[in-house]
This record gives sequence, structure tokens and C-alpha cells, in this order.
Amino acid sequence: MSFDLLKTVEYGGCSAKLPPDQLTDALAGLTHTKHERLLVDINTHDDAGVWKLTDDIALIQTTDFFPPICSDPYEFGQIAAANSLSDVYAMGGKPINALNIVMFPQNRIGLDVLKEILRGGIDKVNESGAVIVGGHTIDDYPPKYGLAVTGIVHPDDLTTNAAARAGDFLILTKAIGTGAIVAGHRIEEGTENGYRQALESMKQLNSAGAEVMKKHKVRSATDITGFSLLGHAMKMAKASNVSFRIFAKDVPLLDDAYRLVEMGCIPGASFRNQRFAEEHCNFENGMDYNLKMLLFDPQTSGGLLFAVSEENVESALRDLHEHDNLQAAIIGRVEKKKSHMLYICK
Repeated sequence: MSFDLLKTVEYGGCSAKLPPDQLTDALAGLTHTKHERLLVDINTHDDAGVWKLTDDIALIQTTDFFPPICSDPYEFGQIAAANSLSDVYAMGGKPINALNIVMFPQNRIGLDVLKEILRGGIDKVNESGAVIVGGHTIDDYPPKYGLAVTGIVHPDDLTTNAAARAGDFLILTKAIGTGAIVAGHRIEEGTENGYRQALESMKQLNSAGAEVMKKHKVRSATDITGFSLLGHAMKMAKASNVSFRIFAKDVPLLDDAYRLVEMGCIPGASFRNQRFAEEHCNFENGMDYNLKMLLFDPQTSGGLLFAVSEENVESALRDLHEHDNLQAAIIGRVEKKKSHMLYICK
């Protein structure tokens, strides 16, 4: 496939999200429907909505779509699908079906490109054990693709972003830096190995993370996407009414990400994330600027961030490594609420 999808966009993947501060303003004052079966709603800005169907089954419902994050259409379909499925895994659930969401310019790009995007999405959904049951398309430029996903979870196994407890350890299941690496790829400054590593990371499902969370009785998690590690961690700390202490040196980085940020390959979304979250952060004096900006780097199809008890943290990390989450790492602790939501140490 010779068509380069990255040439159609300025901001791709989760970097194309509305700035988080503007989204917060837009949602302010809207009426939120209450219902006894609605276990998770918009109030905590969690990853998905959860509806209690029976005493043993809760439905997880989510949707996600974005413009191209990579050059190859098939890989774009894989990444967009993996990103959409991730919200179900972040809630501790299992995807069961999905609907395609497609925006594609029929007269500007060949339909063979669309077929490859859809093929990538189908393959990744099949890998998850779910099935595509339909979808919706409109004519639009630049192209965009994603899924509306339904998953299931036992209500007792549900994980939310609002249940982290002081004393828990924080585990991140994937390395960060996809935003910087894609920015470097656009201007032909990145390495091929670094770009391929980022693509493989974005294509990797978070299914193993969900299984590990269930095994080790994790109750609080989120996935790391466009609002960055610090942006999503801040939302999780706020929803849980605690503070997080994050050790920057322990945060795993994708190969080439630090070098590219040092060169100035910093996505615009990084600065938007910084504007949104920095007032809630306390950075240790002398923090490395490049590392700080990577903590604000917009991730696409990033890993899970979850809070696990001290007694289970080492075995949980070992299980992640055994299930091909080789860069999973302990990156911090949960503490009682202080004046800032996040404390970032060098």
C-alpha cells in the first residue's frame, strides 16, 4: 500500500482530541442522568460508562475514533481498534462486540485504502475475541476511524478511576513517547527502529493488563491516551480523592523518544496537556525538562495505569512481564490527599 495517511493530517491519533481544559468547560453545567443501574457515569471522567444488566453482568460501553496516527492504512486500522478496545480493558472487562465508525473521502483517496483500514480493525477485534456487528460511514476528509465497543464485566470485578487507596503502588503497563516519535517520523528525524517499536506498542492490546488486574484484585485503573500520563493520572487521583507520587526516572520510555524531544519534536498536544494539568502538579526542583515534557506527551493506544496493593505489586508486575508487557514498571505510590494531586520526583 503506497498511500501515506500521515500526509492527510496535522494532528493524528489521540493528539487530535479537544484540549482537556476546553472539553471540561464544554461539559460544565450539563445535566447528568442518574439511574440506579448506572454504575459509572460521566462524573468521574472515567474511561467508559457501565450499566448493571443483572447481578452477574454489567455492560461496558465506550467509543473512540481519530485521524491517522501512522502512514500505513492497515496498521492505522489496527491501532485505532486497539485504542477503542482499551477502554473496556481499563474497566476490567472483556469486549464482546463493536461497531465501525468511519469517516472517509470517497473522491480523494482510493477505496482500497479504506478496505485496508477496515481489515486492520477487523483483525484486531478478532484478536480480542469480540466481533464486528456493523457500523456507520460518512464522506469526510481527512479520514477517521474507530469503534463503538460493548464489553462485559462482573460488577464485583469492575475497575474504575475512582478507587485508588493510599499505600497502593502504581504500575504502568506500556512505555510512553508515541506522540514525540510520530512527530519525529513526520519530519524524518526519527529512527526506523524507534518508529516500529512505537507502532508495535500502539497495536498491542491491553487484554493481559485486564487479566492481571482481575487476578490481583485491582479496583482502580485508567488507560493512558491523548491527555498524557500526567493528565490521566491527575484525573485518577482526583476521582479517588488521593495524591500520586510519581518517580519520573522509573517511567518507561520508548526508544528514541527522549532524543526526539531533546531535538524539539514536541507535539502541540503536549503543551495543551501541560496547560491543563501543570497547576495540579508539584515537580521536584531540577526536573529534566525533556523528561517532564514526555510525561505530558499525548499517547495513542497507551498502556494501563493501575493501583495495586503492596502485597500484590511484585507478582502483578511479574505476571505482566510474562504476558509480553515487557516494559511494564512500578512508577509511583498512592498517598493521602495533599495540596497537589501529583508529586513528580526526579
